[in-house]
Amino acid sequence: MYEMIKSPIELGTVTLKNRIIFAPTTMGLPREKYFEKIGKIAAGGCAMIIIGDVPAGKTSHGYSLYSKKGFAYYQELVSIAHKRGCKICAQLHQSDSDIKSMLKYIPGVLSKKISMEDLRPLLNKQVGPYISGLSQSKVKKITSSFGEAAVLAQKAGFDMVQVHGDRMCGSFSSSIFNSRTDEYGKTPENRARFAVEAVSAIRKRLPGYPIDYKLAVRQENPHYGNAGILKEELPVFIPLLEKAGVTSFHVALANHSQLSDTIPAADHPCFSEEGCFLNYCDKVRGLTKLQVCGVGGLTDPDFVEEQLKQGRIDCAAMSRQLIADPEWVEKIISGKTTEIRRCVRCNRKCLGGILKHQGVQCIYDKEEKS
Repeated sequence: MYEMIKSPIELGTVTLKNRIIFAPTTMGLPREKYFEKIGKIAAGGCAMIIIGDVPAGKTSHGYSLYSKKGFAYYQELVSIAHKRGCKICAQLHQSDSDIKSMLKYIPGVLSKKISMEDLRPLLNKQVGPYISGLSQSKVKKITSSFGEAAVLAQKAGFDMVQVHGDRMCGSFSSSIFNSRTDEYGKTPENRARFAVEAVSAIRKRLPGYPIDYKLAVRQENPHYGNAGILKEELPVFIPLLEKAGVTSFHVALANHSQLSDTIPAADHPCFSEEGCFLNYCDKVRGLTKLQVCGVGGLTDPDFVEEQLKQGRIDCAAMSRQLIADPEWVEKIISGKTTEIRRCVRCNRKCLGGILKHQGVQCIYDKEEKS
């Protein structure tokens, strides 16, 4: 059973041992607890872990590939994955947050008058003016940094990189945020230029290295997502990204709206069903022959197997399910599917933990310790 899930697949020049990927996830955990959780997920049988939000440029915030400390941090993550027979991918991103505009909110955050949930829309309002006002020389410096970061990621041992198509890539792609009138704005082709230059910078520096691209798709009627690419614009973006050097696509709902939309609970008004974002994959599948990875409330082995069999997706990415049960894949391989702890998409301890500054947890954690 589950022959499709268990079958290997090639993403560019990297061979995955099965079709299950841990989706990029901001955990908000202390270093050792984070390493422990990543180790459990790697040991549980998934084929690859994507480490989210690895900065493409030099930064003093968090861990940077450019610093000695940050490089060692990522090397350790690589070692944790590889020792457990798991591939690992660095998701390269450039923040689109305007640091100067953020400063005025710090007192409110520190006094807890502004919650993380309240802060998000306030910061999103600054995105459009910020990216629309960047000079062309600054933009080109940023896109070039993706190439430099990819070289460092390869040196650190990462098997491949993913370009984060949300964040600044997604904001430049979006007609909602991008009001530029130069070669980076107005038309879909121009709005794709930032992402294309970022991918091209990697391909120029690393001719044979696999480059996954997180396609952030937004939709109207009803409206969800503010950054990213409209479904109707995918026929413009996908060929340009392929030509630039992308070797696979990771498809999800665009961000810059409510986190409860991109991480939807089981009672979400639009995204309550299993595989809630796979309809975006259907559109992408008709436009490319490259491998397509789907994500969105995936928990059920039978459902995932059927989507793979139908060719709707080539890989399935999960976050909450592998946090709920890191051994999801191993239990499938060993015929113990009845023992799987299924994510119920309650968002109480995962998304809830992030919003409360407690880090990503799970309702099953207490049960696991007892």
